[in-house]
Amino acid sequence: MGELVFVGLGLFDEKDITLKGLEAARGADVVFAEFYTSSLRGTTLETLQLLVGKPIRVLTRHALEQGTEVIEAARHERVVLLVPGDPMAATTHVELRLRAREAGIPVRIVHGPSIVSAAASLLGLQSYKFGRATTVPFTHDTFRPASPLEVIEENRGRGLHTLVLLDLKEGGEYMHPRDALRYLLDLARERTSPAFGDDTLVCVLSQVGSPEPRVFAGRAKDLLTRDLGKPLHCLVVPGELHFLEKEALVKLAGAPADL
Repeated sequence: MGELVFVGLGLFDEKDITLKGLEAARGADVVFAEFYTSSLRGTTLETLQLLVGKPIRVLTRHALEQGTEVIEAARHERVVLLVPGDPMAATTHVELRLRAREAGIPVRIVHGPSIVSAAASLLGLQSYKFGRATTVPFTHDTFRPASPLEVIEENRGRGLHTLVLLDLKEGGEYMHPRDALRYLLDLARERTSPAFGDDTLVCVLSQVGSPEPRVFAGRAKDLLTRDLGKPLHCLVVPGELHFLEKEALVKLAGAPADL
């Protein structure tokens, strides 16, 4: 009988994998990885392979969503799928997990550090005060969704913080936080939404999980002209702030003192 183990790689480099995850990868017959949901900017595939001690097959987005290669291998072999961050953060991984269970394949999960908890920790925000997360995608003429702004509107209406992830293309192209800010500002103007504007407090996080992560907090209009660090980035739009959260944003992220 085979097995499918989802192993979280964490946020930045090969050192983020847990000992349990590394043990699972080294003991697997087949090791897959995907890097389209996120990427590890501090390492390479070659370094990961040296750490694991065996070849790693990198799946394209199409191959992962189809899932056939992974499922068929896991019917008779011990298979590990390496996933940036925490394995079950993406819908695609949940779907693959369910397909494996339906096929009678045992499934295990080895969790890894996630941006969901790390963003709150770095900024000094209370994790239980976050609402639904959203993503600002790459857009084109026929694809310009309002959903990122709608999520921020919903969360701010309830006094909750919003984690805003930034799109990443399969070839490695990433969205810059300034582009995401401009997109949200343009959407808000078009929809005359008070939930996001020039004076909205926004936090930007850079290279979370690295030895030197950077955090910034300021008014949206001011962040447009600042150096916001190296990729990868994400945003947090705060909701109602506890006095300790205000102090943390001022002292840790350089937020304006008049919050």
